[in-house]
Amino acid sequence: MDNKIRITRYIYYFSLLGLLILYLFPGSLVGYFFYGDFGRQPDLIPNPLGTSINHALAFFYLSILGLMSYVRGFEFKKTLIFLIILSSLLELSHIFIPNRSFQYLDLFANLLGTLLGIVIMILYKKFKYGKI
Repeated sequence: MDNKIRITRYIYYFSLLGLLILYLFPGSLVGYFFYGDFGRQPDLIPNPLGTSINHALAFFYLSILGLMSYVRGFEFKKTLIFLIILSSLLELSHIFIPNRSFQYLDLFANLLGTLLGIVIMILYKKFKYGKI
């Protein structure tokens, strides 16, 4: 395995672990680090949609890393399916986690970020390798 791919996979797995911790913790860890308040969510980019942009950016980043890690072979399709399911399940888990709230806009942002990453990587594969 190429060293670049190995490093990309390590970054992907650490990012995945970090995202799982942030999503499944009962409260906002990022809000606590920035504001000392578990109930406050910071906005990476100030916008009228609130923190949903953060969700789209996080899942776009994770999708690009994951699909770059497994750009060749059957693992690409498995990773693609995993990312779509993960983006839905993590937001749905907020129904059951104390001090977290499920929001349709966040679910949409998760899926949008994931799907944008998937489209970009499919186009990359098509142009680089001539096939999907």
